Amino acid sequence: MLSGVNRTPESANAETANAESATTESAPPLSPRPRIHRAWIVAAVTFVTIIGGAAFNSLPGLLIDPLHTEFGWSRGEIGLAVSIDMALYGLTAPFAAALMDRFGIRRVVVVALSAVAAGALASVWMTASWQLMLYWGLLVGLGTGSMAMAFSATVTNRWFVARRGLVTGILTAAGASGQLVFLPLCAWIVDEHGWRPASVTVALAALVVVPFVWLLMRDHPADVGLAPYGGAYAEKPPPATGAATRAVRVLVDAARTGPFWLLAGSFAICGASTNGLIRTHFVPSAHDHGMEITAAASLFAVIGIFDVIGTIFSGWLTDRFDARRLLAVYYALRGISLLFLPMLMAPAVHPPMVFFIVFYGLDWVATVPPTLALCREQYGEDSAIVFGWVLASHQVGAAVVAFLGGVARDVTGSYDLVWYASGALCATAALMALVIRRKREPVQDAVGAAAR
Repeated sequence: MLSGVNRTPESANAETANAESATTESAPPLSPRPRIHRAWIVAAVTFVTIIGGAAFNSLPGLLIDPLHTEFGWSRGEIGLAVSIDMALYGLTAPFAAALMDRFGIRRVVVVALSAVAAGALASVWMTASWQLMLYWGLLVGLGTGSMAMAFSATVTNRWFVARRGLVTGILTAAGASGQLVFLPLCAWIVDEHGWRPASVTVALAALVVVPFVWLLMRDHPADVGLAPYGGAYAEKPPPATGAATRAVRVLVDAARTGPFWLLAGSFAICGASTNGLIRTHFVPSAHDHGMEITAAASLFAVIGIFDVIGTIFSGWLTDRFDARRLLAVYYALRGISLLFLPMLMAPAVHPPMVFFIVFYGLDWVATVPPTLALCREQYGEDSAIVFGWVLASHQVGAAVVAFLGGVARDVTGSYDLVWYASGALCATAALMALVIRRKREPVQDAVGAAAR
């Protein structure tokens, strides 16, 4: 009774306001909760999109010999075009992540798929090496770069709170799935009908994905009145302005920290030892040893099968173990396998080569989930853009080896030197991963300050 008498109008108003605020903050999403969370549908569309965009990445290794035979271009020239593609793939990624914040995921991805299709189709009529660099290098590089792993990071960060490591692994495996789908098909087309129909095939694959993106992709959970999977409902933030400025600012801020350079350096070696080396030069190297192109391409496709398994499993491990140690193990094992590869090359497929393919496939992009996890740990809300810049270093490393590998083949007549050098670089990447310092949580800092 006394408490009721002593309660002032101001306190009553304050209690009412607090109650209304609590009701607003705990309000359920605008739409009823679906049986299958929309985040999984968005993830599935993202998976298919990356497959469509990655189709063109299956071609370079298959076309080095046909282009060399038809036009007389050196492997170094062809490798330079591939390196431009790979470099732009990486350098576009951080700006694409910022553009997605400004214009939305759907618009950016539709334009990117169209650029890939245009570059693939235009290459059918090329007659000079500079056109190869323009179509393969510029158009396809910009298009695929806009659908790079920064795209996966943006989708994962917006739509998932729980299961982020697993979803990252699944989306990363999409590139390998595209390789698995298109590489044997393109190898057969090149062998039976020439390289031009293969280029048209991947152009059509990119265009087929466009309707799925436009109809099923959504930029943010709030667009459909939902909370992120495993998280609380939040309003969609306003479009970010100054996308390019933000991407550069994030780079400048991240470049002042040691972990960025360790992550970028180790990921550059990752790109050098995968996209730059195996994806570009494995098939022609096997062909140098007498293996049929279709057989070599089939082996490379098997890498894609085990890449899917290894990447998803790596995502699961990343949710449970220290990402730095996982990276060190992955790089060390990859380096060891590359040192043995020159001894395994032969005209026919034999069990040791199959073992290498399985082993290397499990490790192919298993590095992505722990690398992305370390970016999140170190850089928080800017992690998608930071990861875009780390991915840029990955592709620059790939570009360097794609070019130098072709030059080494032209000069020495063999790829052996490149295999050995890449194996040694992987050992360096393992050491770099181990010296990354973990970032202390703000809560721990506050407790430490209170104790002092």
